[in-house]
Amino acid sequence: MAFLTNFVLYKTNFNMRKIIVTTFITLDGVMQAPGGPKEDTSGGFKYGGWTAPYSDEVSGKVMQKQMKPADLLLGRKTFEIFASYWPEHADFWPGINDVTKYVLSKTMKKSEWKNSVFLNSLADIKKLKNSKGSDIKVWGSSKLIQLLLKNDLVDELWLKIYPLTLGKGKKLFDNGPIPAAFTLTESSVTSTGVIIANYKRAGKVKTGTVGA
Repeated sequence: MAFLTNFVLYKTNFNMRKIIVTTFITLDGVMQAPGGPKEDTSGGFKYGGWTAPYSDEVSGKVMQKQMKPADLLLGRKTFEIFASYWPEHADFWPGINDVTKYVLSKTMKKSEWKNSVFLNSLADIKKLKNSKGSDIKVWGSSKLIQLLLKNDLVDELWLKIYPLTLGKGKKLFDNGPIPAAFTLTESSVTSTGVIIANYKRAGKVKTGTVGA
């Protein structure tokens, strides 16, 4: 019976779509407005575009790899930023107009950006995760990420960690993510000191005594 139960759980997990969080963060965990001064000034944020001075060939190749077509899961704010820019600049992100953009919002119901689907709740996200299809990537969307982490719905974290602190701004690990272990699957360091690290979920947190 135990074997059968484990087999069913394995098949269920195997068939789930992975949710992959890909984000730019500072050493103190800020992820707000990495791309430009006007990207997201909410809360009086003054440091938009903080990733720009650190671009190099390595980070460019990583971005090309991470921007390969996949369905997206976005919060409302990030969706609005994307929808105002990417439909007219799809040459820089091939496939962005064709993939499905799932948006968690209680206020937005429709968009002129094609292939946009609106979700109302955490239950909708869980249903999406259990559906058939490609892996799902989350860009930006700090509040959405916090909701996903709190409910153990993040399968992988693709982090680009920049060598600076900003003090204020929207942060990746805010509002209580659950204790969770991750395994490093891929890493590199750019010429400008950016650490690129991909992690996958790896069960419960283990503790012990150092040196015992």
